[in-house]
Amino acid sequence: MPEARFNFPRGFLWGTASSAYQVEGGNTNNQWYLWEQEPGKIAERDTCGLACDWWNGRWREDFDRAAEGKQNALRFSIEWSRIQPAPDRWDEHALDCYIDMLRGLVQRGLFPLVTLHHFTDPIWVNEMGGWENDQVPELFAQYAEKVAIAIKSYVTTWTTINEPNVAAILGYLTADFPPAVNDLSRTLNVMTNFARGHALAYHKIKTVQPEGRVGVPHAYRGFSPRRSGSLLDRLAARLHHQTWNNFFPIMFRDGKVRLLGRSITVPEAKGTQDFLGLNYYTSDEVQFSLMAGRKELFSRRTFPEEAALSPNEMIASVPGDFFKAMEWALQFKVPVIVTENGTEDEQDDFRREYLVQHIHQLWRAVNFNYPIKGYFYWSLVDNFEWEHGWTRRFGLWELEPKTQARKKRLSADLYSEICGENALTSAFVRKYAPQLFGKLFPG
Repeated sequence: MPEARFNFPRGFLWGTASSAYQVEGGNTNNQWYLWEQEPGKIAERDTCGLACDWWNGRWREDFDRAAEGKQNALRFSIEWSRIQPAPDRWDEHALDCYIDMLRGLVQRGLFPLVTLHHFTDPIWVNEMGGWENDQVPELFAQYAEKVAIAIKSYVTTWTTINEPNVAAILGYLTADFPPAVNDLSRTLNVMTNFARGHALAYHKIKTVQPEGRVGVPHAYRGFSPRRSGSLLDRLAARLHHQTWNNFFPIMFRDGKVRLLGRSITVPEAKGTQDFLGLNYYTSDEVQFSLMAGRKELFSRRTFPEEAALSPNEMIASVPGDFFKAMEWALQFKVPVIVTENGTEDEQDDFRREYLVQHIHQLWRAVNFNYPIKGYFYWSLVDNFEWEHGWTRRFGLWELEPKTQARKKRLSADLYSEICGENALTSAFVRKYAPQLFGKLFPG
């Protein structure tokens, strides 16, 4: 049977993504470590512990797995609390450890995409009030400059603050992340300071490396009205979209944004995204509800009824909304890198379908000449999934945290074949997700 191919452009980036706290292990000097110590905050009383043991050197074997899996890029983050363990002290040894990792990537032919902040703050920053303190954006920029000077020989593409919308909303509105606040005004203040922190860090990095590309990974979530005929549901979905999806990209384009009747201005943020990082996982339907209160923006969210759900019902597979997310990104007129996409699935059946369907939508966007430059699956190896602990398994490789044993999942082979061919083919779909063959290759 002739093979059909969905080809990607030459030089397209194929990689996996991770964050320091979730993979390094031994991170005990940030606010998430403190959060772990509080009863009831983490599922099953799990602890991060060794995580994937990268700090003790297991990054080498995992980088080997990425390279052997035909990936050509890898996204990882640098832990602020390691680089600056106290306000008056820099740890040069920690910087050297990250330089070793970067050399390891380059030696394996893996393009490094570095994130400077992925949800964690040093304890001393937390004691200052975290991102509610107007001094913290400048402190973050100083840290960004320190790191940029140290690793500029290895890195040309940077992301400053991962998913600032998630960190602000889950930390200060829904109280799912530390510091577990439920206050809309404080949420908007933190969002504004994240915007300032990114802008100041952007300018520091560009001073150190004018040719560098700097962006932010934005968590995009699809929101549609539960009842299309309901004006209130439509307004509620629009409010979620404006708050969750639009605030930061518009701020980094225009230096100002209007939200919830407020005009918020950060002039130094204007024009500070050289590319847009897009993190997409899932979508919600939104129904207006006064009973939900301000914490939920006066609405209830549910997954679309027709969507297939991941084993723990954490993610609904809505691949069409992934295409819509990439279409939405066009308005910012900058290149796009899909900095995260993936699903939890310990048994690895749902994941293979999810991966095929979403990479097909990725190809559709590329085929329409959308400026998509790369795709990073989350994640290479199972890692500590924040408040869910070890109960949500996103890895192409299975990890047993106590023994650190890795075991390849079938989805790792699927992704390896896609990366190696720079294409999604009918043969891959027939082999790894045959139930989708007729939908993707009708006739």
